[in-house]
Amino acid sequence: MSLLELPSARDENWRWSDLSALPAILDRQPSGTVPEALPWIECTREGPRLLFVDGKLAAERSNLGTVEIGMVDADPADHALAKQIGREGWRLRLAQDHAPQGLVQIIHVSTGAADHLPAQIELDVDAQASVVETYVGEGWINRLAQIRLFKGARLMLSRRLLGAGGYVSITDRASVGEGASLTVTTLAAGGGDTRLDGRIVLAGLGAFAEAGGALLGRTKQRHDANLVIRHEQPSGMSRQVWRSVADQQATCSVAARVEVARGAQKTDGVQSLKGLLLARTASINAKPELEIFADDVKCAHGATVGELDRNALFYLASRGVPQPEAQALLTQAFVTDAIERIGEEAVREAFHANAVTWLGAA
Repeated sequence: MSLLELPSARDENWRWSDLSALPAILDRQPSGTVPEALPWIECTREGPRLLFVDGKLAAERSNLGTVEIGMVDADPADHALAKQIGREGWRLRLAQDHAPQGLVQIIHVSTGAADHLPAQIELDVDAQASVVETYVGEGWINRLAQIRLFKGARLMLSRRLLGAGGYVSITDRASVGEGASLTVTTLAAGGGDTRLDGRIVLAGLGAFAEAGGALLGRTKQRHDANLVIRHEQPSGMSRQVWRSVADQQATCSVAARVEVARGAQKTDGVQSLKGLLLARTASINAKPELEIFADDVKCAHGATVGELDRNALFYLASRGVPQPEAQALLTQAFVTDAIERIGEEAVREAFHANAVTWLGAA
C-alpha cells in the first residue's frame, strides 16, 4: 500500500486518526517470536482456541473445533484499510439451533510488521455463540469481520486490544435478522493506536444491536472509533455505550451514528458517549448523530466530557485513601458501565482485570 492510498485528516471520517506510521510498519520484517504465556481466559465452558501469528494460524497451538480456515465472503472495497485484506481467514458458521461447546477464543499476535486477516461469522436460525478476540504484540494488525445473523440468532463478540505498541484497525460489517441479537464490546487497554470501524444493519423485525466499549489512552496514543447502526425494519432496538479515558497527551475519539430508515417505526435507539480527562493536556472527541426518517420512534443521544469529581476525591482522601488509588477507583467505576455489558462472567472479569492493570500502570 502506498502512502497516497491512505485517507487524510481532510476526510471527515478520518480527521481524528493518525495513519502516518503505517507505511513504515509495512517495510518491517516480523520477528516471529511468540510469547510462551498467552492471555487465554480460563472458564468452565472452554471451546475452540485459535492462535494467529502475524495473520497466520499457528496450528500446533490451536484447537479449531467448529471454526474453519478458508475463503471468506467479504467485500471491503469501501474502506481504505480493510480493502488491503485478502480473502483467506477464519469462519464460524453454525447451523440452526446450534451453539459451540464453549467460548470461542482467538488470540492475534503481531511481531512487528503488518498483517491482514478477514473473518466471517454466520449464525443460522436461533444459533448462538460467544467469541473473544485478544490482540497483543507490536506492528499493524488489520482485521475485517463479516457478520450475518439469521432469525433469532445471538452473538456476543468481545475484543481486547492489549498490544504494547503499533496499530490495530478493525472493520465490522454486520447484518442482524428478525429477532436476532448482536453485542460487540471493545476494550482498548494497550500501548498502541487504534481505529475501530463498524456498520451494523438491523435488517429484520425486532432486531437488537449493542456496540461500544472503553478506550483507555495515555502518552500520545490515539483511539478512534466510528460506528453506524442502521435501522431498516420496525421495532428494532440499539444501544451505543462508549467510555473514553485520556491521560497525558492522548486523544480518544468516538463518532457514533444512528440511522432510521423510512418505515422503521417503533425504533428505540440510544447513544451514550462519555469521556474522562485525567490531564488537561489530553483530548477527547465525542460526536453523536441521529438521522431519522420515521415519525414513531424513541431515539436519544448524550455526550459529556469532564474530569474526576473533586468532591469524590476529597471524600476518599478524608477516609485515608491515597490520591493515586482514589483516582484509579473512580476511573474504574467510570469504565465499568461499558464492560458490564459482557454476558460471560469469566470474560467480563478478565476485561475488568485488564482495565485495572492499565489504571495501575500510571
